[in-house]
Amino acid sequence: MSQQITGIGASAGIAIAKAFKLEDPVLEVEKKTIEDPKQEIERFTDAIAKSKKELEAIKVHAEKELGEDKAAIFAAHLLVLEDPELIDNVKSKINEEMVNAESALDDVTGMFITMFENMDNDYMKERAADIRDVRKRVLAHLLNVTFSSPSMITEEVIIIAKDLTPSDTAQLNRNYVKGFATDIGGRTSHSAIMARSMEIPAVVGTKKITEEIENGTIVIIDGIDGSVLIDPTSSELDEYRKKLDKHIEQKQEWAKLVGEPSKTKDGQRVELAANIGTPKDLEGVLNNGAEAIGLYRTEFLYMNRDQLPTEDEQFEAYKEVLEKMEGKPVVIRTLDIGGDKELPYLDLPDELNPFLGYRAIRLCLDEQTIFRTQLRALLRASAFGNLKVMFPMIATLDEFRQAKKILNEERQKLVAENIRVSDSIQVGMMVEIPAAAVMADQFAKEVDFFSIGTNDLIQYTMAADRMNEQVSYLYQPYNPAILSLVKNVIDAAHRNGKWAGMCGEMAGDETAIPLLLGLGLDEFSMSATSILPARSQLLHLDKAEVAAKLEEVLQLDSSQQVMEYVRNHFFQ
Repeated sequence: MSQQITGIGASAGIAIAKAFKLEDPVLEVEKKTIEDPKQEIERFTDAIAKSKKELEAIKVHAEKELGEDKAAIFAAHLLVLEDPELIDNVKSKINEEMVNAESALDDVTGMFITMFENMDNDYMKERAADIRDVRKRVLAHLLNVTFSSPSMITEEVIIIAKDLTPSDTAQLNRNYVKGFATDIGGRTSHSAIMARSMEIPAVVGTKKITEEIENGTIVIIDGIDGSVLIDPTSSELDEYRKKLDKHIEQKQEWAKLVGEPSKTKDGQRVELAANIGTPKDLEGVLNNGAEAIGLYRTEFLYMNRDQLPTEDEQFEAYKEVLEKMEGKPVVIRTLDIGGDKELPYLDLPDELNPFLGYRAIRLCLDEQTIFRTQLRALLRASAFGNLKVMFPMIATLDEFRQAKKILNEERQKLVAENIRVSDSIQVGMMVEIPAAAVMADQFAKEVDFFSIGTNDLIQYTMAADRMNEQVSYLYQPYNPAILSLVKNVIDAAHRNGKWAGMCGEMAGDETAIPLLLGLGLDEFSMSATSILPARSQLLHLDKAEVAAKLEEVLQLDSSQQVMEYVRNHFFQ
């Protein structure tokens, strides 16, 4: 008899295949006294070399398949393997205490992991996870234990795991891995975002899938409804095969919309844009018919290196995107570093709560040399396309005014140097701090546009870390409080003759799209793979009809009530 487990639909689609349980290898470390430390150090050095070779291959594969930003984690892992503090400590322990390499590695990495986990800085806590991942890889080589690696899969399977690490997801071969289900995670977790970018069905947050399934069992993943069916009956298999065929047909229909305008049933136009991290992401953007880039995250130019990028390096990256978009709007966000993204070479201070600390525009206004270099590169690139500059993490009008003043100063310098700069650059801001959303009317008098960053706006408004499983239930995009803030921003923009976009995950969410349309959102920026489904959905929505029902929606009491209302009124 079949068994159904429910979770969170993280990536739409249907997959039917055998289960492949991805389990951590058993790495039991036994402390032994040795006679030849030189030989033991050679064993350790060999294990490090093998691990490096594996990670370099994974990094190359990840860059090719997923883009530089997704491959960044492996550069961090390689740095761990090259860290003299770790390597030399292990060798010293082998030499001085005459112990085996496994034991020395386990002790030294354990010390570093404990040290990092006890730090208040979230970025440093994440380094503990990097060291744990690297230790597992090196120990496996020392113990001659084979990893249950996704790269070894040579038949069609559905991966079942507690969670998928960055190393795991980067090795997924879409020809064989038809989908995955995990015990933990949510729609904004790493594995969920990766699944959507790879376009494979996924269900996360099932809590117990690894306990309920055995290797080789036939499994059905329904990433649309968020369910997993274990050992389905023949009639259930037939039912889901029909559902899969229907989904494939739906994707073929979506593909016909690549060059079509984004408009509603009653002929109202909106703009569907894409979020990108590097120029390499442009292929997906163009293939999915995006009408603009709504968010170019520039911080990836600054990461995984030992010094700041030069003005010319930045200029080339911005110019490439602007040229390839052939005059379509490109919103480039200035450096948004800090919080969970740190630059080791900047030596930023440790903070108790870095997400609410010294980051983004706050850092840039203080470190003006860094900021001015980026602004010069952006201004130079503006001559090659339709650039719109966006400042992140703006909380006060004074911050926006300071940032714009510095931008104008750099523009004047370039003009004085006879360097070509566009005279039609729009300058806007992300609205991700509740104070800015509340003060939207005042901001709208001075900005050219707003882009609502819902990922942060939701967690700041609800006082709930979206990556914390204990409070993830409070990450509620459809909460009437969030919708009221979004409405306030859009209305303020329109009252002042400006446009309003959204670049958070909410912009591509099928439940949110009718609400955002009714609220009057002008630009929806999302993952490239969400653009065609969104364009198709808009064709079936009457903007005037949706807008007429919005007052009723805003009077509802809860996120759940809003979701039910949308399902009942705006879905066919």
